[in-house]
Parts: sequence; structure tokens; C-alpha cells
Amino acid sequence: MKLLDGKTAVVTGGSRGIGKAIVLKFAEQGANVIFTCTKLTDNTAALEKEASAFGVTVKAVAADAASLEASTELITNTVKEFGRIDILVNNAGIAKDNLLMRMSEEQWDDIMNINLKSVFNMTKAVQRTMLKQRSGSIINMSSVVGVSGNAGQSNYAASKAGVIGFTKSIAKELGSRNIRSNAIAPGFIITDMTSDLSDEMKAEWAKSIPLRRGGTPQDVADTTLFLASDLAAYVTGQVINVCGGMNV
Repeated sequence: MKLLDGKTAVVTGGSRGIGKAIVLKFAEQGANVIFTCTKLTDNTAALEKEASAFGVTVKAVAADAASLEASTELITNTVKEFGRIDILVNNAGIAKDNLLMRMSEEQWDDIMNINLKSVFNMTKAVQRTMLKQRSGSIINMSSVVGVSGNAGQSNYAASKAGVIGFTKSIAKELGSRNIRSNAIAPGFIITDMTSDLSDEMKAEWAKSIPLRRGGTPQDVADTTLFLASDLAAYVTGQVINVCGGMNV
């Protein structure tokens, strides 16, 4: 039996990188998946086709999770189609790195809106459905930077630390209704966001990681699957570092 048979999942930022890996992993394990993207493209259509080949329904939706109205509409339409939502993965995120002395207000606000406010929006929108069901798993994507900080990433680190505080608070608020809330803190993961780094810089990063390699989107997707499934039925309010030992 597949771990997510009959479940419905919503994944924000699901068109590439970690989000794409999660969409494919969930579909492989039997879940119907709605994933958001900035706009519908040939790539999102290809992902729909690839994931739907597992015999489930997979749809891309162009939606802005940084908007409460758009988030509420997305959740409402998903419930209309599938009758329930069992899993929410708040994965949408961006980085706009800069030293604080050079950081603009816009760079700060953009990160907060997309990385943190979107988590508030989507969780607020889905909670009523999960409360009625008396079940649900909410998984928020943080970062090791949100745990330890990093020079030149004060905006990103603050947003990801905020995700952790939010996650723990929601675990306490909704736990009595069997709704779980957990966070994942990826370390150095090889995705489009790291593609601009030189091979030399990637090698230097690897030297600082006990497992001596960068992570893959699959590494994060596997942990997300565990938290989404009934295998994690007694796990809530936790932050799981998927970082190869960076944060030991």
C-alpha cells in the first residue's frame, strides 16, 4: 500500500527544485496534488503529465501564495474538487541576498511576503477545512539559515526563523484537532537557486558538510513524505534539519 493513498495535497512553489521533487514523490505515493506556480508554462504542463502517470490527479495552478485572497481561492477550489485537503506543504520561497547596509526595503519586504506571509496565508486558508476533518499535516519549508543565521542573508534568515516560530505555534494551536505542523530546514541543496555558484564554491561548501556533499531535492522530498504520512502520526511542532550534518 502506498503511503499517501487517497490523500489530497497542496504544494506551493511546486514547479521546480524541491517543490517539483515533492510533487512527484507525493504522486508516486498515491496522493492527488495541486501545486502552485508563478505562471503556467510548458514545464508545468510536463510536470502535470509526469506526475499524473502514477494514476492520480495532478494540477498546476498559477496562484500567488503571498496574497490571502488568492490563497483562500486556491483552497476553496481544491476542496470543491476533492472534498478534502490532507496535506499542505508551504514550499514557495525566494532569496534576495545582500549585506544589511546595502539591503533595500523592497528586498526585505519581498522576502517577508513570499517566504513568511505566504505561510500565514495558506495555513489560515486551510485550517477551517482541516478543523472540520479533525486531521491534517502542515509542512513548512524553513532553512538551516533560519536556525543559525548567515551573513548577507538577514532577510532570508529572518523569514525562515519566522517560519519556525509560526510552525511551533500552530502545532500548539491545532494539535487537539489532530492537525500536525512541522518544519523542514534544508541545508545546501543543489537546485536552480544554487546554479549560479561556481564548481569551486560548491566544493568548498561540501568540505564543510559532514556527509561531504550537497543535498538533492529528493533528500528533502523523502523527509516531506515522512511528515505527510501516517508514519509521522505522533510528530508535531518539530524542525527537521536535512543538511548532511551542517547544523550538528
